[in-house]
Amino acid sequence: MEFNHFLTAFLPDRERDHTRIYADMIAQAEAADRLGYSAVSIPEHHLINILLVPAPLQMAVRLAATTSRIRLVTAVVVLPLHDPRMLAGEVIQADMLCDGRLVLGVGRGAFGYEMGRLGVPIETSRERFAETLDILLALLAGEEVGWDGAYYQFEPLTVMPRPVRPVPIMVAVMAPEAIYQSASRGIHIQTTPLGGSHEQLLTQVDAFRRGQADAGAAGEGLRLALMRGVYAAKDERDARRVLELAYGYYKRFDNVFGGPGIVHGGMIEPLPRTQTIEELGQNLVICPPAEMVERLAGYAGAGIDELITSSNFGQPVEETIEMMHRFSEEVMPHLSA
Repeated sequence: MEFNHFLTAFLPDRERDHTRIYADMIAQAEAADRLGYSAVSIPEHHLINILLVPAPLQMAVRLAATTSRIRLVTAVVVLPLHDPRMLAGEVIQADMLCDGRLVLGVGRGAFGYEMGRLGVPIETSRERFAETLDILLALLAGEEVGWDGAYYQFEPLTVMPRPVRPVPIMVAVMAPEAIYQSASRGIHIQTTPLGGSHEQLLTQVDAFRRGQADAGAAGEGLRLALMRGVYAAKDERDARRVLELAYGYYKRFDNVFGGPGIVHGGMIEPLPRTQTIEELGQNLVICPPAEMVERLAGYAGAGIDELITSSNFGQPVEETIEMMHRFSEEVMPHLSA
């Protein structure tokens, strides 16, 4: 199993230096490059104070300048917000500037507040995503591509410059049936159970494996990347402190992910959760390294190719990088291929 550090951006209060969001992300990516992580992941979100990266391809290019080894993964570019004709050229350019280390993760969008205020109601995002993905794949693979669909109609055109290699593309999906359908087309998968149970995680893995098998030759070499809240704590007391931070983070996340979307001046209102902090603690992997090795062994045994570790819940970046050292030294050697 390989390990990918998720560059979560969280602005707990508006008085904090906003430039620190990206300086902290850069510092974490550089640490991941030194510490043996295989990749970092970069989100795309707008208008809110979590996951705040409006231009993930731009961030990938910046990270390529001061890292040398890790893959630079978007998790994810929100396809319904982009014209695929422009996005295709931006992806090709970014891949060149990343020296071929770019992995393009794409998704339909998750937050109704964000999508609606950008003019793409989330109720239409599934259909928009499907059409945009088909166009993007066609533009990256071929020349003189024309289209006559529900959302896009255009005469044949060729995106320039042309790709220097096939850019790896992963689709972010959570529902098992959607995972199966995408994998059966021969597409790499990113998924997550968020704060859900291990049984939910195993259902997602099973859907991927079934889709991979039904893809035939196109399924050979398909990869499953799974995101989970993971924090290698110093001890039990430290684990409890970080779990409390994570619980506060999810109060905001739930508000915009399927919730009412109550946002004031870009700041998400924390709302009460039905899931208790103890239940969340059972599902996230926030614990000392020895316990973590035992728990993550089940992930490796399930056949997950790459674990995307989401470890930023509002703590200072110095603590995150210190945690990354613990994870690299005391956890990764027991689970890496």
